[in-house]
Amino acid sequence: MSPIRSARIAALASAVLATTLTGCGIGGEPQDTSPIVIAADLELSGASAPIGKVYQRALELKVDQMNTSGALGGRKIELKVKDNRSDAAESLRNINDFSADSKVGAVIMGGCNECAVGAARTINDKRIPTIALASAGAVTEPVDQRRYVFKLAPNAVDSAAALTTELTRRDIRKVAVLHSADGYGQEGLTALRREFDKTSLRLVADESVRTTDTEVSTQIGDLVKKKPQALILWTPPEQATLAATTARQQKFGGALFFDASAAGDLFLGPSARSTEEATLIFTQTMVIDDVIATTPAKAARRQWFQDYTARWGGYNGFSSFAADAVQLIADAEQRAGGEPGEVDRDALREVLETSQLDGLSGPIRMTPDNHSGLMPQALTTLVARGGRWRLAG
Repeated sequence: MSPIRSARIAALASAVLATTLTGCGIGGEPQDTSPIVIAADLELSGASAPIGKVYQRALELKVDQMNTSGALGGRKIELKVKDNRSDAAESLRNINDFSADSKVGAVIMGGCNECAVGAARTINDKRIPTIALASAGAVTEPVDQRRYVFKLAPNAVDSAAALTTELTRRDIRKVAVLHSADGYGQEGLTALRREFDKTSLRLVADESVRTTDTEVSTQIGDLVKKKPQALILWTPPEQATLAATTARQQKFGGALFFDASAAGDLFLGPSARSTEEATLIFTQTMVIDDVIATTPAKAARRQWFQDYTARWGGYNGFSSFAADAVQLIADAEQRAGGEPGEVDRDALREVLETSQLDGLSGPIRMTPDNHSGLMPQALTTLVARGGRWRLAG
């Protein structure tokens, strides 16, 4: 055999070996390099656009982080985003489109309660695993009718319990509530009443506002007339800050308490004076720069806070829920197994249903009986000081 021919054969053998090694994982199994495709149905226009854009930014950042970290082996996450225009009917169309795409393994829905509740039956029928970032209990309950639906957001019962504990600690007796007129607002009012019944707290008045209302002076006026010691604002962030400003303008001198749904940006901006010393029930991640990172989970939360702030110039507390949803789906897809390039949605659902994660938002536990993963101990008490939220105490 000539030296030239020997060299060619050796080169060919080396190329074949390299190709084989590249396409194989440990033990000679083919390495899966197919993308993990996650779809997102978000409120990028319409009434809920501010929070929808927060979720989009968080998803993009988390996907970039995971794709560059190498944590997924040879795989990358692909994100497919559709705008539901803050409309439940449009959201349902998006869910149908995503479910028809065989490459999509799972869906992340935004904070629109009506969208998630309205799509629940279709999600179940289409058998596409979905994590909603909406708060209403009806998103995941009853579980036997929501087998493919999961939720990552503060729960009304947990928020109500934490608010009641803080009100009692401060020796407050008379409370008024302004709540959103949607399902989550009604759920919150019911939960507060149930918690108050266990204590000496008395609900002296309650008023509701539509989530699209930009004027709340009449409702606030009616509440202030009842002379409560504290006013609970159980509405989206923009309405909560508007209500706080209106209450101060109407000479309300009592304490202000915000439910978790009223959380938003770390810095309070123009409403800082009206909200000074207000209390908020939310996750510690919102103020993780106040916390000493004594555990890997706290260190990860602080890093997320810093990365989000560096990229987007500010921080929004709800961003961590979107990031945790990406992590849960990517982890589940890795654990679900299956043939490379094929999506087994049923296997993915089964893994999600028993997922546990010490996430950026706090401890998350999914079970077959409870698809709302955020644990009660993830919530803590924050206070507005100097134009931003701080850890209380």
